[in-house]
Amino acid sequence: MTSKERFDLTVNHKQPDRVVVDLGSTAVTGIHVLSVENLRRYYGLEKKLVRVIEPYQMLGEVDAELVDAMGIDVIGAWGKNNMFGIYNHQPMMEYQTNWGQQVLVPEGFQTTKDEKGDALIYPEGDLSVGPCARMPKAGYFFDAIIRQEPLEEDKLDVRDNLEEFGLISESELAFWKEATSNARSTGKAVIAGLGGTALGDIALVPGLQMKHPKGIRDIAEWYMSTVLRPDYVTAIFDRQSEIAIENFKRLYEVIGNNLDAVFICGTDFGTQDSTFCAPEQFDELWKPFYRRINNWVHDNTPWKTFKHSCGAVETFMSRFIDSGFDIINPVQVSARGMDARHLKQTYGKDLVFWGGGIDTQKTLPYSTPEKVCEEVLGLCDIFAKDGGFVFNTVHNIQANVPVENIVAMVNAIREFNGNN
Repeated sequence: MTSKERFDLTVNHKQPDRVVVDLGSTAVTGIHVLSVENLRRYYGLEKKLVRVIEPYQMLGEVDAELVDAMGIDVIGAWGKNNMFGIYNHQPMMEYQTNWGQQVLVPEGFQTTKDEKGDALIYPEGDLSVGPCARMPKAGYFFDAIIRQEPLEEDKLDVRDNLEEFGLISESELAFWKEATSNARSTGKAVIAGLGGTALGDIALVPGLQMKHPKGIRDIAEWYMSTVLRPDYVTAIFDRQSEIAIENFKRLYEVIGNNLDAVFICGTDFGTQDSTFCAPEQFDELWKPFYRRINNWVHDNTPWKTFKHSCGAVETFMSRFIDSGFDIINPVQVSARGMDARHLKQTYGKDLVFWGGGIDTQKTLPYSTPEKVCEEVLGLCDIFAKDGGFVFNTVHNIQANVPVENIVAMVNAIREFNGNN
């Protein structure tokens, strides 16, 4: 059975020959560039600089060699530009990180150092404007720098929160056509995170791509606005969903069936212990627009739709289903109410759990390889029954995770799959 065939059974809630594995296909299922280098060294692969494929979180490219070494079934088709608005492909240049690793980054990846030694990065790589994100001297990824102008209630304009959410260009369409065609030729399942088509996320991203961002760009202000300015937020969502559907129309004309799943939204609704809003508010404010987008995708394409939300979102699971999502990620089994067995029994016939394979906050970085193996086997035993499970960690694998623990995770998957 091929990876593609295995994936098709899985996402249609049928039992494949073995568990489908994703490690690196999206910005929420990836591996930090330092851990990628450590894995390449462990598996005896060619020594080379690892490409940073998603610079905000400093995720490394999981290339074909590592895909084969780790038994991965899903690969990502990545967009033309990254989260900083920088062309994210060749030509590349060498870059030394704060922790001393030499990596490959696109030429537009320009940083400066402040007086504390923190790395500052700039929208579109333009050093003439203020920085949009900061990597602390002792850090391993960037944090957004809030650049929100003072808000004047009588001058709030929906268009200001659509600046990074425009209609896809002809050059981007040509790029996606080539990227998805190349991905399809591998025989793996293909997922695309299509950037500006994600509903609501653009307000959560504080203008990282914009030289002079306007509108609501502070995450705290954004969440307050869902209560204080619901009409304004609704108007943003309405226009964003219109743009998203138009983009999907244009994309499907050139991508067609070279895509198996599409990343719709990365808005987090959960904390470790609770949710950011009441379920009823989700129903009123988010669900109608999610449903609009998901319905179009399902009515017009064969793609499955992917929803990311961290945290304790058990009370939202039925709402994600009602919104039309096929896939939920990262399945944070360590959060309150997110018991794996309950999730599978209650929602497993309707939702594909893409993640939940191992806790990345405690077990993977801090436990022994034996404990890692034990947790992976236990969670696979719960989630894999009758399909509907793509193995991934609970969010990205971070820097400095012991490589022995990552390898123990991979070996445990192989053990569960009967060494297929």
